[in-house]
Amino acid sequence: MRTLVMGDIHGAYKGLMQCLERCNFDPSSDTLIQIGDIPDGLDEVYECVEELLTIDRFISIRGNHDEWLLDFIENGKHPREWAHGGKGTIHSYAKRLDREIKICTTDNAVLKTSLNPDDIPLHHQNFFKAQKLYHIDELNNCFVHAGFNRWIAFHGQPAQNYLWDRGFWKDALQYQNAALNESAPELFYMHDHFNDIYIGHTPTTNWQTDQPMQAVNIFNMDTGSGHAGRLTIMDVETKEYWQSDMVDELYKKAI
Repeated sequence: MRTLVMGDIHGAYKGLMQCLERCNFDPSSDTLIQIGDIPDGLDEVYECVEELLTIDRFISIRGNHDEWLLDFIENGKHPREWAHGGKGTIHSYAKRLDREIKICTTDNAVLKTSLNPDDIPLHHQNFFKAQKLYHIDELNNCFVHAGFNRWIAFHGQPAQNYLWDRGFWKDALQYQNAALNESAPELFYMHDHFNDIYIGHTPTTNWQTDQPMQAVNIFNMDTGSGHAGRLTIMDVETKEYWQSDMVDELYKKAI
């Protein structure tokens, strides 16, 4: 029995399957913690959710893209007009309908679509409604999509901190760089102590790498899946990790 953590998927079902196969994932005994952003990007969101639902010990953390899709499910309107990869999500669910889904777009957003919340299968709606904002395991490891305000108590922060806070990761990188120059404080301050912290949201490709990055005790697992990077899965205990092929090679026609 292992516990593995997976970064942002963004509709890359082929990458998901490669990661599960390459780490010899056992869906009946291994635990998978996925740290958010399953939709938006490539057009196999439906397949990703279906696969994740087959895993007995699966913990799903909500990301900002998951929240946008949930807003559509609950309110009938996408808060970002399906920008930032949302067209892939529309196509993913539209492929399974017996009617044509119309999409009127600009360069950056969907002005209008005939996709309705009821077009999202009920078990998928329930999947996104059941996601957690964070998970703390029995070893005091923290799993959260983006980060949090490290200066105040972790529990009870606004949901937007867990979904959006990029400053947490950037602070850790700055601290680590300062530590290399022997100009950092002795400790990286956090109000609440965790063993290891796993995040996504801010792609490591911003630092010209498609590998997971570590700063202090924080592991950034967003290695660019759904865009021009890879999907990554890591063993929480050993820190061994496995990756998909480059998603722009897996989906040459889609990216």
